[in-house]
Amino acid sequence: MDALLGWIEKRLPVMDAYKKHLSEYPMPKNFNFWYIFGSLAMLVLVNQLVTGVWLTMNYVPSGDGAFASVEYIMRDVDYGWLLRYMHSTGASAFFIVVYLHMFRGLIYGSYQKPRELLWLFGMLIFLVLMAEAFMGYLLPWGQMSYWGAQVIISLFGAIPVIGDDLTLWIRGDYVISGATLNRFFALHVIALPIVLLLLIVLHVLALHEVGSNNPDGIETKLPKGSKGEGYKTQFPFHKQYSGKYDVIDSIPFHPYGTVKDLVGVAVFAFLFSYVLFFNPEMGGYFLEPPNFEAANPLKTPEHIAPVWYFTPFYAILRAVPDKLLGVAAMGASIVFLFLLPWFDRCKVRSYRYRSKLHLANIIQFTISFIALGILGSLPATELYTYMARIFSLGYFMFFILLFVYSKNEATKPLPERVTFK
Repeated sequence: MDALLGWIEKRLPVMDAYKKHLSEYPMPKNFNFWYIFGSLAMLVLVNQLVTGVWLTMNYVPSGDGAFASVEYIMRDVDYGWLLRYMHSTGASAFFIVVYLHMFRGLIYGSYQKPRELLWLFGMLIFLVLMAEAFMGYLLPWGQMSYWGAQVIISLFGAIPVIGDDLTLWIRGDYVISGATLNRFFALHVIALPIVLLLLIVLHVLALHEVGSNNPDGIETKLPKGSKGEGYKTQFPFHKQYSGKYDVIDSIPFHPYGTVKDLVGVAVFAFLFSYVLFFNPEMGGYFLEPPNFEAANPLKTPEHIAPVWYFTPFYAILRAVPDKLLGVAAMGASIVFLFLLPWFDRCKVRSYRYRSKLHLANIIQFTISFIALGILGSLPATELYTYMARIFSLGYFMFFILLFVYSKNEATKPLPERVTFK
């Protein structure tokens, strides 16, 4: 057996890759609660892929059969209700852990040099995930699926010159129809998952090249002969780290990181199971009541709103009176996130050692984002629209203020070694 494994390893170094990217990967030893959401996102991704494959075995991607096939899965397929709720709850869980993962990067400056490309890959994952969720939302072919898609797709018509042709191309028809459902199904189950998996691989490779950030925002993977000389780690990491780099204040991912993540997985599984078995609709936020009615082009729901994870950006869209400018503002809200590494010009990463102004800016951004999420799910009354404009201003001011004050920001001195606050 040893000879066989050795023969395979020389031709396909599986164990070498396992040690390099998992078991012996050095993680800073001051990781905290905020560093479990990356692994939780991988767990939810596996859940979505597995349950999605099983759902497609009984799903009919046609205008006449889609809604009936979902009802058939829920009522007649053995444990079909469980698979459907695991998938729908998993979609919301995916965005919860991704938003918290992004927030951790925001407060600890994980987007700053040399991790700009890592951040860009992460944002591309977020963008593809939004497209994946939107196209999957149409598939049940319920009232909210149909009319939500109608509203979102119509936004592309606001783009000058190409808007109408682009809208027609996305729909595949002059109205939302079975043709739209078919192409969204193909993209949802084949094209976008392939792109998503590719981006995740690139995201992990980029992370392992530059090393993980930590709550102090100081480097633990340093060029040979730099500040790390003399601070040898007490663990025999893979040879890549003993050659080109000095690795300090780090521990191997296994068993320390795996045990830490397993605690997070246990807590997550408990909360996920509670929602799954006792409240899968979450009061209409995860699954809206109108979506349990078959799509009817002649009957418009009283209030059309996207799923909760789209509502912050939808609120920004509605806050602008002009349709084209609203679409531009919504697009800019995502583009600004992509450009975050270049908005922040401070040399210090973590909020722990930055100014109180920066902390206040992060707090107001968080409040604005949550408030926009709430307002985007409510009817567009005059009061709510006015509030959405105020919080939209707060959202964009985060980036503008960050660019202004970060260049000459008064910061605290950084520690030479990681700390355990």
